[in-house]
Amino acid sequence: MTLDAVVIGSGPNGLAAAIAVAQAGRSVRVFEAEATIGGATRSLDLTQPGFVHDVCSTVHALVVLSPFLKTLPLAAHGLEFVQPPAPFAHPFDDGSAIVVERSVDATADSLGAADGRAYRKLVAPFAARAGDLMEALLGPVGLRHPLLLARFGLEAIRSASALAHGRFRDERTRAMLAGAAAHSMVPLDYASTAGYALGLIVAAHASGWPIARGGSQQVSGALASYLRSLGGEIVTGARIDSLAQLPSSRVVLCDVTPRQFVRIAGARLPDSYRRRLARFRYGPGVFKMDWALSAPVPWRARECARAGTLHLGGSFAEIANGERAAWEGRVHETPYVLLVQPTLCDPSRAPAGKHTLWAYCHVPNGSTEDMTTRMENQIERYAPGFRDCIVARHAMAPAEMERRNANLIGGDIGGGACDLAQMFMRPVFSLNPYATPLPGVYLCSSSTPPGVGVHGMCGFFAARTALETLARARPPT
Repeated sequence: MTLDAVVIGSGPNGLAAAIAVAQAGRSVRVFEAEATIGGATRSLDLTQPGFVHDVCSTVHALVVLSPFLKTLPLAAHGLEFVQPPAPFAHPFDDGSAIVVERSVDATADSLGAADGRAYRKLVAPFAARAGDLMEALLGPVGLRHPLLLARFGLEAIRSASALAHGRFRDERTRAMLAGAAAHSMVPLDYASTAGYALGLIVAAHASGWPIARGGSQQVSGALASYLRSLGGEIVTGARIDSLAQLPSSRVVLCDVTPRQFVRIAGARLPDSYRRRLARFRYGPGVFKMDWALSAPVPWRARECARAGTLHLGGSFAEIANGERAAWEGRVHETPYVLLVQPTLCDPSRAPAGKHTLWAYCHVPNGSTEDMTTRMENQIERYAPGFRDCIVARHAMAPAEMERRNANLIGGDIGGGACDLAQMFMRPVFSLNPYATPLPGVYLCSSSTPPGVGVHGMCGFFAARTALETLARARPPT
């Protein structure tokens, strides 16, 4: 039997692509190399039995806001999101912190008169239309809500440095914006890094920064369950090293990065396309840590105990220096640490009275440097006595990140560098970046637009392109 579609990879984009195909009444089968589905959206007991840790992604604001994923009945398939009291916080060395609340006004009021007015003026209009904004940002370029997108673009195209120093007077507010912008893993004086900060802050106010009850595996599990309810199939433990391994199908969707696609497609790829893919740049990697704790983190700034996510890095300048170092291939002694406290709102992830902690810092792609001490020093800096709470720890350098998920090349969790040039040329400059020179073969990973994030839109758009091919070849049964 010839399948309508085959999907390589069961990450969120691969599953989204398969669901879009199945919704159209087409047969589809997903092949996953690992024993469990999910790609970077998986959970394991990395430290001790009873402690559930997310292997990579853990905060899922974009699942809630995704124009495609939010239309799926994932709650009916076991997915429940839980919210911390506050989305994120940024502590300082004097024992204070800025907390970004769900309320724009409450956040603005905490920033002082001048910065509060500037924050409200900048953020409130976008937060009020967050759904429309995400449709514009994650949808086809310029086709949805063009006026709103243009207004956002005027701010987003700037560097985080320009936005922070142009809009705000207080160094604390500037540092808070730097912490959000550093999610991009791009130097903060690069164009478009303001867009990462502003988009994440708007999401925090519009939908919060939620986590999945029971672990990120529940996101993948719900997507897989819904796919199966539509008749889709998933085969695990099936690593695809060549397109020749695949069963007969009319189209193939590949949730892989360019380097892997070159290997899988082999000599079938034209040399010109192969050379274009070879120019695709991968970004910095991450050094990831998980802890099992005997007690909550003893933050010096008590309000940090309300925040699901924390950005540890001090001033704007310190964060910017650290991000520049990772981009240029250098290890920073005081790295920016992105940290999440899952058991703050999901006690099911640890035994009674215990806690889990998730964090990573940015390092040069493929770095072999052990960042354990540096990361724990950063936490101790803002939470003296943290090490006394550690029951067990687990560290993953870039090589292990890639071993657990082949898409994380050199520890790059973004599917490729996310600077302005490569934001619009993912993986090559093309009117249809999902199509490849091979008839019926498409790319659907985060190496295609709209890029990094658990939103499934790369898979959705690739599937839509593939479905057009299927419609020309054979109508659905």
